[in-house]
Amino acid sequence: MGRGWRDGRGELVVQGEGGGPPVVVPLEIATSYRARTKGLLGRDSVDGTILLSPANSVHTFRMRIPIDVAYLDRGLRVIAVRTMRPGRLGMPRLRARHVLEAGAGAMSEWGVRRGVRVEVVVPV
Repeated sequence: MGRGWRDGRGELVVQGEGGGPPVVVPLEIATSYRARTKGLLGRDSVDGTILLSPANSVHTFRMRIPIDVAYLDRGLRVIAVRTMRPGRLGMPRLRARHVLEAGAGAMSEWGVRRGVRVEVVVPV
């Protein structure tokens, strides 16, 4: 389970550029096999983002919408961000330990790009 996360909700915090204010995004956490397998399948939209952990690749078969996918390493640093149309198979990323999924275009809006470190905040 890596970081002790469980299926549920939290917030994704993206550090602001150049010392600007951080961006806080609603987060759904999927750590169980069942939750990770379901991911965003069958949804028409996403409220914020979903974190799949552990994960190093995703597919968009049976998805209804294009999505942004951010691959995160062990330290929650972004390795790569890709936009995937429905019906695609993403290649596994060797150093990826977690994957974020969001509606297409959302990641750049939030400042999520290669090299950026994100934080996962879970209510106690």
